[in-house]
Amino acid sequence: MPNKKLSTTHEVNHALMTELEFKAVARRNKLLGYWLGDMMGLDEAAAEDYAIQVVYSDLEEPGDEDVIRKVMADIGENNLDVSEENIRQELDHLIRVARGQIEDESQ
Repeated sequence: MPNKKLSTTHEVNHALMTELEFKAVARRNKLLGYWLGDMMGLDEAAAEDYAIQVVYSDLEEPGDEDVIRKVMADIGENNLDVSEENIRQELDHLIRVARGQIEDESQ
């Protein structure tokens, strides 16, 4: 017979990890929004609004493609010299930053 306590602990740990990853991805997207907002020359309030728009853009579909589509359109509208590869590299960098920030905050 399976150990019910062990199974419940595993489920709780999995739920916690899923929640932490969701928070990390949202934080990563917000950081990406601030990074691009700075390139666009947005003031602090406009950069905050833009960063939130980037976070919400990730709710359209699983994965990063919805965020990439949104920011690439914005990059084009603002005539920025940022490639899709640059965005993907920045996403990779910022997910590590976001995970570290969340880990630091939880201690």
